[in-house]
Amino acid sequence: MQTLLRPIVIRDLQIDPPLLLAPMAGLTHSALRQILFGFGGVGLASTEMLSAKRLPTESPRISPYLIRTPSERPLSYQLLTSTPDEIAAAMEALHAVKAEAIDLNMGCPAAAVGKFGAGFSLMEQPEAARSIVAEARKRTRLPLTAKIRLGSELDEAKLKSFCTMLQDEGIDLLSVHARLKNESFARRPRWELIRSVKQWLTIPVVANGGIFSVLDAENCLAVSGADGLMLGRGAAIKPWLFAEIARSLCGSTIAAPVVSLRVVYGDFIDHLNELFRPEYRLGRLKEFTHYFARNYKFGHYLASRVQSSASVEEAGDRATAFFERGT
Repeated sequence: MQTLLRPIVIRDLQIDPPLLLAPMAGLTHSALRQILFGFGGVGLASTEMLSAKRLPTESPRISPYLIRTPSERPLSYQLLTSTPDEIAAAMEALHAVKAEAIDLNMGCPAAAVGKFGAGFSLMEQPEAARSIVAEARKRTRLPLTAKIRLGSELDEAKLKSFCTMLQDEGIDLLSVHARLKNESFARRPRWELIRSVKQWLTIPVVANGGIFSVLDAENCLAVSGADGLMLGRGAAIKPWLFAEIARSLCGSTIAAPVVSLRVVYGDFIDHLNELFRPEYRLGRLKEFTHYFARNYKFGHYLASRVQSSASVEEAGDRATAFFERGT
């Protein structure tokens, strides 16, 4: 089998296979990450986005954003900030929890994030972005990465300027979500523009967006020429997708995934109950179910029943009834 992707090495971190988990609010917490690592094929996992302002006061023992088990390694922590003033304390906190890498969020298009000048807003404020990256680089020797979108409009000169600035200021790897700011997930990702980014930079470039199968991964690589792939919603729908892609495109010798949807869902609930305080469980179960239910022809029944549940216990009972019907 031909190996299409080789390991990525940034500083002291080897990302092998070069398959990364995208940060996703309400999803990329310990419960999901444990399932992903259980199937294998994850080269670098991620936290949800972390507020740099709040991070120094969060407890790694009880914070749903920081809880982590020994199996979740290597793990990147994604910072959300709009000012370099928050970086020093945030970096100290991430060193304390033994982060393997740190990612800067410069791609989230949510209005609530943009209101504070964070996320994608930094792409429209390149000097603010520059100062944040420079401060972060000064404060850590860990691999420092960034995640961006293509811009608010198709402007290659502007995109090139921003990407090369990030590289010049010390970013070690760049992940690119191949859509514009206001383009929905329903829009075909513009993987071809990632090839341009790859040609501009000497650091590794990772493609993100629209990868839900091995075929999608093959097509994305063929079009983008990227050094690695970042999986988002596809990993929440099919947590074994990393393993499938790693075996097919990275020459991985991990075992072929054996999938029982009912077992995966039950394990997810068990992890929630073991790790998180009661008030943090139900919302995360509902968020996961929204995606995982797509594995079933009539999955909307499962999703709606869980969404209307008042507790994890009720949601679990309703899910069990759904599974027993063999829907």
